[in-house]
Amino acid sequence: MIPSIEREDAMRNAVADVMGNVRTVTVSRGEVLERVFLLRDSSCELPMEHLVLEAGSRADVTVIVMPGVSCDIRLAVDIAGENADCSVKGIYLCPDNEKVHVAVDMNHLVPRCSSRQLFKGIAGGSSSVDFYGKIIVAADAQKTEAYQENHSLLLSDKASVNTRPQLEIYADDVKCSHGATIGRLNEEEQFYMRSRGITLREARVLQMISFLSPVFHGMPESAVREEIEEAVEKAVRQM
Repeated sequence: MIPSIEREDAMRNAVADVMGNVRTVTVSRGEVLERVFLLRDSSCELPMEHLVLEAGSRADVTVIVMPGVSCDIRLAVDIAGENADCSVKGIYLCPDNEKVHVAVDMNHLVPRCSSRQLFKGIAGGSSSVDFYGKIIVAADAQKTEAYQENHSLLLSDKASVNTRPQLEIYADDVKCSHGATIGRLNEEEQFYMRSRGITLREARVLQMISFLSPVFHGMPESAVREEIEEAVEKAVRQM
């Protein structure tokens, strides 16, 4: 069982089915699904692999991969009803020799829907991260808005991040984009903070927390957000 923090009303509004080896969650018409999954050890896995959104529904899923966790995260989303909205966000913290693979397929099947993907992470030691993200917009899915971002920081020369964002668009009236960056901590920012009495270690911590903070924006439950932010900050300070 995955260590997770879940809103009770979201659980009531989601219907889970087992279809072979694929665990499917369907968000019914007009319902809202909000879940935050905190992965603390390598035995964790997402309790769903397939998410289906019906008309007028909304899903907000956040996945946090803590230090020491090697995992394979796979999620396929079918936006099957008009005016549905989906947000999938994530953070991965890999300071040692973790192996993390993230794959998200966002399938827009009908018109007038929207989706956002944002994954940010930090890789150090000899860890490796693979991010595979794909947005597919069907020919009938006009008026789609779909955005995807993956941004990573490298803390060591032995760490590696491979990112492969993709767009596959068959409609002509859409707004879609993807972006990916891999970089290091900004030394000029560190110098600025140190000139104002902040230690180098604290400057690096502040940079990493600031880098990750956009993932928390829009997280619906304030109590959950505060708990997750505290856990992530504690982990960053130990990296």
